[in-house]
Amino acid sequence: MRVDLFNTAASQISNEQSSQQVSLQNAAKSGQSGVEDTATLTSDSVSIGSLVSTALGSPEVRQDKVDSLRLSVSSGQYDLDPEKIAASIVDEQA
Repeated sequence: MRVDLFNTAASQISNEQSSQQVSLQNAAKSGQSGVEDTATLTSDSVSIGSLVSTALGSPEVRQDKVDSLRLSVSSGQYDLDPEKIAASIVDEQA
């Protein structure tokens, strides 16, 4: 157990409080109030919460898409266009 003979924590707190008081006094002298602007985004937080719950309720794998692609590949009907693939890669890098 450490014993702080000089009580440095208490002096730091009092220094912080006095610097805040000086800041408020300077703001009052310059015509500024000590009140900060605030904004409340309640409707946004509600819509974000709705989006999160929808996303969490969705399956990670869209099995119907996976099955459809698997069937196309196995039957030879899935056609790849190398030029489109290369263009997509280049576009994504830009």
